[in-house]
Amino acid sequence: MTEQTFQDIGLEAKNSGSCACCGPDGHAEMTSTEASSVTASAAVTADYLVEGMTCAHCVSSVTEELSALDGVVAVNVDLNAGGLSAVHVSSTADITEELVREAVEEAGYRLSARS
Repeated sequence: MTEQTFQDIGLEAKNSGSCACCGPDGHAEMTSTEASSVTASAAVTADYLVEGMTCAHCVSSVTEELSALDGVVAVNVDLNAGGLSAVHVSSTADITEELVREAVEEAGYRLSARS
């Protein structure tokens, strides 16, 4: 059995109120104006079921095609190899199911349904 060694990279918490990488000023509080702006521009999330994905490359292909759609800010895939994979698309506005279908098909897969 090989012995495992670790290298200390020098991170340490400077106070208990913040993480070691950000320091005490890394987590500044938002003003109410900033908070309402974030809420007003919050993403719309829609969930879909996609058939045919079996691996990380499949996930990457679908994510790439969906991310190219105007307004898409995030794509998350819960891979179910050989079954229906849940795909969560977050965007700045509603995106039609037809656009999502076209993007999924461009990646080589089939949109089964909206979950």
